[in-house]
Amino acid sequence: MKNSIETERLILREFKASDAEGMFELDSNPNVHLFLGNNPVKHIEESIDYIKSIQKQYKDFGTGRWAVVLKETNEFIGWSGIKFITDEINNHKNFYELGYRFIEKHWGKGYASESGKAFVDYAFNNMKVEVLYAYADAGNENSRKILEKLGFHFVNSFEYEGEIEVWYELKNPNSN
Repeated sequence: MKNSIETERLILREFKASDAEGMFELDSNPNVHLFLGNNPVKHIEESIDYIKSIQKQYKDFGTGRWAVVLKETNEFIGWSGIKFITDEINNHKNFYELGYRFIEKHWGKGYASESGKAFVDYAFNNMKVEVLYAYADAGNENSRKILEKLGFHFVNSFEYEGEIEVWYELKNPNSN
């Protein structure tokens, strides 16, 4: 697995311990957690632990969320990437899922679409994944629009951890 991908405006790379402050800024914001169970982190140690768990996923599954950094300023703005999910969600288990989360001041600038497109390409062309899944809170219109823009198709709604979620899939056009 390569350790970074460049897009027009972004560098997508594996997480480093030095990303903890950016992660804390991201995950301590209640607005970021509006559609994520309303449980923002309260201590930077939680962000440090989260980064360690992501780094363990790299070792265990060869993939995981990556930091998203602005090329121009080298500023951490959030994360995006492909995660291998081993839990059962919506009757699926052991699947690849696309996700993203950004610091609020960077919302609405197309970074989720730009990074998402790079990871879809990477999953299909480098990892040879047959199908990617994604899910979002049913009320999160912006996230749903991004998934649809990336070519994901709505499959169904389901309940997860007490919330109504929407399930999307995208099949690799190179697979039979």
